[in-house]
Amino acid sequence: MTRSRNRRDNSPMQASAGPGEIRELMQHQLRQLKAFPERAREIAPFMLWGAPGVGKSSIVRELCADLEIGFIDIRLAQMDPVDIRGLPVPRDERVEWLLSSLWPRDPESRGILLFDELTAVDRSLQVAVYELILDRRLGTLYEVPPGWLMVAAGNRVTDAAVTTTMSSALANRFCHLEVTPDLEDWLAWAATAGIHPDVTGFLRFRPECFHDMEGDLERGWPSARSWERVSEMLHRGELSERGMELMACGLVGLGAGREFMGFMDWSSRIPDVERLLANPSEFEFPRRADQRHALCSALVYYLWNGPAEHLDRRIDAFVEIGKRMPSDFAAMAMIDALGGGSTRMDERALKLIEHPEYNAWTRIHGEAFDRHRRGALAA
Repeated sequence: MTRSRNRRDNSPMQASAGPGEIRELMQHQLRQLKAFPERAREIAPFMLWGAPGVGKSSIVRELCADLEIGFIDIRLAQMDPVDIRGLPVPRDERVEWLLSSLWPRDPESRGILLFDELTAVDRSLQVAVYELILDRRLGTLYEVPPGWLMVAAGNRVTDAAVTTTMSSALANRFCHLEVTPDLEDWLAWAATAGIHPDVTGFLRFRPECFHDMEGDLERGWPSARSWERVSEMLHRGELSERGMELMACGLVGLGAGREFMGFMDWSSRIPDVERLLANPSEFEFPRRADQRHALCSALVYYLWNGPAEHLDRRIDAFVEIGKRMPSDFAAMAMIDALGGGSTRMDERALKLIEHPEYNAWTRIHGEAFDRHRRGALAA
């Protein structure tokens, strides 16, 4: 496992967790809210700290999509206190309040309310969200349904981002977690999200380039967010080679961008992977390490991203090619194809486990597979 940490960070020690661990903890709190709705105010909200681009809001959004529950993303830096508390409207001799339509109303609904950019707003707006986050209510006007988990997110002072110190009163009510960039977790997600194989192959080959805040943070730098945008650029395929270089360097920085372009140059010389999956007898494993990583990533990508009617044939070829690869690379490709480990498998990946030649594959590579999988799950 490769877990990149921000070496610039000299902030007070926080409990650090990878994206998978964050998901596990949020699911636990959601189960508690469902089982004990009358104790909703006692169930601690989360404060997710982390560098820009580390995927704090994405973790929450994707968990809600997986669980098929509601998700409301409140971008606090774009709001005023009145957007939280409501708008006072004089009526006769009294004042009534018009509340925002953002807040969930159905008492039986479930979901997560994410207050993003909490550390980027001034104290007046932080004060406005105190009551909603901590007491789950706005006076006598509104109460958050018990099935909704409260989560906030923000950057640290050391991240060269816009930050405001959080008040101690607000901070003391959160469960604080620092989100660490986790390459293994990101690659497991990338295998199902259609991330371009040149990106995943490069990061397998050069994991140090996944998340690096050592350069000029006022320019492009490598992060989960910026690599996803490099992938989008490659999928569009509308640029010249020079244009791709300029875009890659602009997104992930000059050093990582030029390394990536060099990797792409060599990876372009590997055999046509779609053709290999149609004719596995033509398979020859490259000698260069970068081409080997590129080939493994491309095999996983095209295994799952081809015509559905030919999936069984591609699985046959993938298993057959894997039997002829060195064990470490075969294990890495199989783990990526299975979604990063048994806890992330879906019905599609189970077809690999049930393949008639899978046992023959494990007799060849089982030891390496178990070693690599333990490392991926430990990450």
